[in-house]
This record gives sequence, C-alpha cells and structure tokens, in this order.
Amino acid sequence: MKNDNRILIFDTTLRDGEQVPGASLTKDEKLEIALQLERLNVDIIEAGFPYSSPGDLIAVKEISKVVRKPVIAGLCRSVKKDIDACAEAIKPAKRGRIHTFIGTSPQHVKFITRSTNEEILKRAIDGVKYARNFCDDVEFSAMDATRTGFDYLCQVVEEVIKAGATTVDIPDSVGYTTPEEFGVMIKKLMNTVPNINRAVIAVHCHNDLGMATANSLAAVVNGARQVECTINGLGERAGNAALEEIVMALKTRQDIYGFTTEIKTEEIYKASKMVSRLTGMPVQPNKSVVGANAFAHASGIHQDAILKNETTFGIMTPKSIGIPGHELVLTSRSGRHALMHRLEALGFKVDEKETTGVLYPKFLQIADKKKEVFDEDLIAMMEGEGRKGRDIYTLQYFCSSTGNTIIPTTTVEVKKGKEVKRAVAMGHGPVDATYKAISEIIGAQVKLLDYQIKSITKGEDAQGEVTVRVKKGSREVNGRGVSPDIIEASARAFLDAISKLEEK
Repeated sequence: MKNDNRILIFDTTLRDGEQVPGASLTKDEKLEIALQLERLNVDIIEAGFPYSSPGDLIAVKEISKVVRKPVIAGLCRSVKKDIDACAEAIKPAKRGRIHTFIGTSPQHVKFITRSTNEEILKRAIDGVKYARNFCDDVEFSAMDATRTGFDYLCQVVEEVIKAGATTVDIPDSVGYTTPEEFGVMIKKLMNTVPNINRAVIAVHCHNDLGMATANSLAAVVNGARQVECTINGLGERAGNAALEEIVMALKTRQDIYGFTTEIKTEEIYKASKMVSRLTGMPVQPNKSVVGANAFAHASGIHQDAILKNETTFGIMTPKSIGIPGHELVLTSRSGRHALMHRLEALGFKVDEKETTGVLYPKFLQIADKKKEVFDEDLIAMMEGEGRKGRDIYTLQYFCSSTGNTIIPTTTVEVKKGKEVKRAVAMGHGPVDATYKAISEIIGAQVKLLDYQIKSITKGEDAQGEVTVRVKKGSREVNGRGVSPDIIEASARAFLDAISKLEEK
C-alpha cells in the first residue's frame, strides 16, 4: 500500500444503497447514476451484486461497458457461482474488481453460515484465490468485522492477503462500533498483521447509532486508505456513511486530517438530487452538506453576520458542492441565450441547435404556466428530456372533475407507440380516478404501494413533484412526474412507473 495522504472513495450507492426497501433502480437509472458518479470522480463504483438477479448482472455489465474512468466492482459471496457471475459482469470493464465477502463474527459464523472459524477461513482464502483467476484487483470483506474476535480477524486478514487480496475491507456491518474503539482497532490491526502493507485497508460503516461518518474518519486517521460510502448516506436500515460528509469533512478540516480525495466536489449536489429523484428517497431538510437547510440562515443575527462575512456562520460555500451562487429567474420573455447560459451553469451540456429546437419551446410551455421559472424547474425539465424516448406510455390528454358534492371522475388518453386509448373512471378522489382510468387502459393489475407529493419550487405557481412506487408481480419500481398541475404530475408519475415495469 502506498504511504500517501490520498483517500480512495468507493461508492456503493448502486449496491448497498439500492438495498433500501423501495429504492430499487432500473438498468437505465443505474447507468444514469453511474455516469454521474464518474463525473463526481469517485475511485471505485460498486455497481451491484451480479449473482443476485439476471437484471443486476446485466446492469453491472452495461455499466462496465460505458463507464470507463472509475474501477467497476461487483459484489459476491465467497462462493464459486457468485464469483463466476461477478467475473462475467465486470469483464467489459476497463478496470474491474471482484469484491468477495464472508461473515467472520461469532453471530454470523454460528447463525448464518452455521460453520466454524476454520471453515470460514478456508472459504475466505479459496474465494480470493478463485477470484484472482479472473481479476488482478480483488477485494475481500470480513463482514461484521467489528464484532469479530481480534486475533481471528488478524488471521483472516493476513491469510486473504497471502491468497491475493489487494484490498481488505473491515466493515462495521451493523453500525455497532464507536469512533474511539474503531480507531484503536484499525491502528492495532495495522501494527499486528505482518503483511498488511501489501493491501489497501478499507472500511464500510453503517449508521445504526449515527456514527458512520465519525467511525470512517477515525479509521482513516489510523491507517485506512479506502472509505466505502453512498450518496445521501443511502443504505439498508439506518444507512451508510455518506459520501458527501466524508469528502467535505476531509476537505473542510484538512488542517486536522491532512488527507485528500480526487472527488470533484462541485458535482456533489447534482449527484444527491439525482439519487434522491431516482430512488424516491427524499433528503431530509437538515441533512448535513446537501439538505435544503444546509446553507439556509433564518436567524436575524446569523443573516446579518453572513452578509458581513460568509465565514462567520459558514464553513463551506454552496458553490463548493455545486449549488449555484446565485439564482437567475427566467420568464416567458427570457431569450434562448439566457436559457442556454443557465442550463450550462446548472451542469447540463447543451448546444444552440438543441436549445432552439427542443428546449426553448419546452421552456416556454413551463413559463406560460408560471410567472417565474427557477433552477428547480429547469432541472426538472432537463430530467424529463433525459427520460424522453424511453417511456412506453405517454400522457396525451386528461380531464378531471371533482368536488365535495360530486363523485370525482377523470378522462384520460394514453399513447403507446402509435396507438392512443381513452378511458373514464370514478374514484375516491381525482388521483384515484386518474389511476383507475390508466389501469383500465393498460389492462394490467398494478398495485400502488406508495404516493408522495412535494413542491419543488416556491410560490402559488410552484411545480409539484409526485413520486410513486408500484408493484406488478414480484417487481417494484419508482415513477416520477412533475407539473404545476398535481393531477397531471400524478398521471405522469404513474405512467413513468408502468413504463419501467415493461422495460426489458
């Protein structure tokens, strides 16, 4: 392992983050996030668990083909069939990694694998050796390491490095440890295992006690050189260490830590918004770094101080994570060049031809419905354009009537290919009636699991964002729709989800 001050950022949003109930992603959505992670300049992307499903294998393989700069990793148990699937999935990658794991704590050995320490050690060694037949870059994780006996953990780490592991992960799989305890453990491990300098030591901390970021930083101070994390701290149970927290802590307090990353921090906010949108997992307003209130100041004393000098109550700037320093409000009288300038400032690559022919007319449609068009409106517009062409079903027309003395009724027209179908339905409310009409058109039993609505801009003409989660058979997907009209947004979200259900 190189003795330098660079910390490798291993992003597992597409694997561990996706394990959150209700956060599953389609192949195209995974690829969209992976491309943003590449722009963010993460070192390693854990793209999925290839053996877990044919869809995951295909998604990892597609990411391996398209995303070229980061290392593309796949997760697998220390089992040959898992490793075979992982090797197949990452084969197209410019730089691929097989990440194999097995539980080493007494709880995992006794209750999950129903084995012995000796057998677990053998399986760990065999798994690494087998993975090395396919890939020179092999990572091994001792799952639930923080509840594993120290002497046994040292033995496992030493032997998997001998077997060819180039990275060894020491996970706090259940969020059990504390910063002081974990720091001592990593330092002691670094000083005890004789061949530890032949591998990068990584950590993967869960947030069950709210200490995932602190634990990860304590590990870095004591010798770990790879941190495994997710955008927005997404992950099963209470989540993982948040990438934005790790990176900005190291950057903001370099005087304390003395370490650097290669992350382009100006891409953090865009990554956060994208992951929240595609997974349907909102970011809490008071979330550190990327929350809506992270750079807000309500107190008069604070506001006065910030205006005098930003450092009085600000340790990071909005621009440092990619939030524009100012907001240019556009109206229906704004020109094409103003629109193009603002889109480029928001990180979208557009040319004059595309702006004139496609985006400006779309912008004018929004501007005609709203007095002012804000950055959030433009982001929603561009995200909608990115989805265009992939939707199987599109909304052509709707008309809804409702009131406290009539039965809510909606007429809907939906287009699939060249065919347009119409249906009328009644429901408990206008959204219910709309969804019943759409279900009648598509002729499929789709169960609505979740429905969320929020305003993405301010004011009485704000755009509403509807996120739904639907289920058909064993498949669950998210759908999203945006419009100043909430019934329209609801219809678009439902059709977005149904389109995803029919994607191959």
